Amino acid sequence: MKINKRLKTIGDLVPLYSYPLDIGCDHALLSIYLVKERGFSKVKASDNKSGPLKKALDNVKFYKVFNKVELVRKEGLDSYSDGIDTITISGMGGLNINKILDDNRKYLKNINTLILSPNNYTLAVKRKLIKLGYYIDNEVLLKENKIIYEILVFKKGRRFYSYKKLFLGPVLMTKKDSLSKEYYESLLKTKISLLKALPKSFRNKIRVTKKEIKYLEEVLM
Repeated sequence: MKINKRLKTIGDLVPLYSYPLDIGCDHALLSIYLVKERGFSKVKASDNKSGPLKKALDNVKFYKVFNKVELVRKEGLDSYSDGIDTITISGMGGLNINKILDDNRKYLKNINTLILSPNNYTLAVKRKLIKLGYYIDNEVLLKENKIIYEILVFKKGRRFYSYKKLFLGPVLMTKKDSLSKEYYESLLKTKISLLKALPKSFRNKIRVTKKEIKYLEEVLM
């Protein structure tokens, strides 16, 4: 089936034999991929907009997976149902993801794995999930249409991370491949530009940005 690289990568990270819920499912292609290509017997997909869900229903019918993909129009974790142990969210702002998890954190006691691909505020997402009782199990980069996306896999459990490890990514910083190098180089350029633009009165932000630049230079050595 036709699916973009980002969704396929997320789909391949979903644990086999889990019961996943895709929040903000759009056209439900991730859920359909899990059923058609990875053999999942039951998945749930939710969105809070009727337009995408109508297209999702058309796709579910087209791929003949109507009995395995449950579609619901609900907000965030309001779409949780018994047995769900895995959450996927992608293509959404990091602060929005944090709000979704915060608003219904009571359901998280049953969630063992979260696979998140925020469009921004990645560091804020990491901090939130750690606070909610998860650790970073994996960090995957992929490049699509000249954009580098980061996919974060969280598992239930407690671990301590220094600011350096959290900023660079405790798993990502161990990967010495060309894409991680490109990612860090791009981030370094962004931080250097930010440092030049910051007003002198922003002392704390300047201090943190200088520290982040140092970390990036070290990991690129």
